[in-house]
Amino acid sequence: MNTLKHLAIIMDGNGRWAKANRLPRTAGHYKGVEVLRNITIYANRLGIKCLTVYAFSTENWKRSVEEVSYIMSLPKIFFASYIKELMDNNVKIMIIGDRDRIPKETMKVIDDAIETTRNNTGLILNFAFNYGARDEIVKAAQHYAQDYKEGKVGELDEELFADYLYTRDLPEVDLLIRTGSQLRLSNFLLYQLAYSEFVVTDTLWPDFTNEVLDECIAEYQQRKRNFGGRDETESH
Repeated sequence: MNTLKHLAIIMDGNGRWAKANRLPRTAGHYKGVEVLRNITIYANRLGIKCLTVYAFSTENWKRSVEEVSYIMSLPKIFFASYIKELMDNNVKIMIIGDRDRIPKETMKVIDDAIETTRNNTGLILNFAFNYGARDEIVKAAQHYAQDYKEGKVGELDEELFADYLYTRDLPEVDLLIRTGSQLRLSNFLLYQLAYSEFVVTDTLWPDFTNEVLDECIAEYQQRKRNFGGRDETESH
């Protein structure tokens, strides 16, 4: 049976869910926060070590000012409602992405949650917030080049390069789930997903349940993971 230490989710479909229910897009994002709480607690119960969720991409700044402003308020809503429950469940908060453009008040809320949960040893809830994979790779290359120039490191290989990524302290991503049926990565964890399994579900994120997660995991468990090697069940 395939182990599942690190689960990544592209939480897509909040806007479409809101439109289908004749609600403003903000209502979809709010509902998505509730779903994230449920899935976090359930994933922790399943023994998953890390859950990385695509909360806000570097491209999402192109959305309306009103929508972006509301999304930037969601960390406050999420942690104000659920920080005690996260603590009770031993969940640890992390963030990956470019902090510079995130409003200071939003970043403070996130940093406070990171500090509050710093010593927790259960599931890591890792927010990809103002995150773009191409940006991450470019920054990693720049940091390596500077360290090499200063004589701090030797020749580059995959293991060394991984140490310059945001995810350097996390296990490899085993499974990526994308909700909302779209078949694209949307600039998410391009380097880290090289040998991950992908499961795409038609379910929109606000409708995503523990049962749907179970179905996605069951599909993952049926996969043969060869990591580029030969499937020994194939005929010669």
